[in-house]
Amino acid sequence: MKQTLPAAEIGVVVIDDRAEIRELIEAQLAQSTRVRVIGAAGDGRSGIETVRQLQPDVVLLDLGMPTMDGLEALPLLRSAAPDAKIIVLSGFQELSQAQQALDAGAHLYLEKTLSLQLADVIEEAVDGD
Repeated sequence: MKQTLPAAEIGVVVIDDRAEIRELIEAQLAQSTRVRVIGAAGDGRSGIETVRQLQPDVVLLDLGMPTMDGLEALPLLRSAAPDAKIIVLSGFQELSQAQQALDAGAHLYLEKTLSLQLADVIEEAVDGD
């Protein structure tokens, strides 16, 4: 069931195994007038269920997680919410990881950095199609 947001708002689900990362992302996105975190999960398996229930516009997905990692979860997330933009946020700098994520259905692959302006990236991903 999709959470009802005002038309201009962008609903985001954050999937990352580290609670402090989820909290930092949520705090950064709270500064945006348009982007809202509507759900979060700590691993790929619970993330798929969260995405299936909430039907977000965007999924922010970590690759390195227990239970089910991001690469395993990606095709299942695509099926759970076919219209969602999936943005992989990873600490991995390997080009092969990026290519695997993009091949599995990610729209963008970004390295986690403190200077990353996530709200801008999310708006661009949704608006730019």
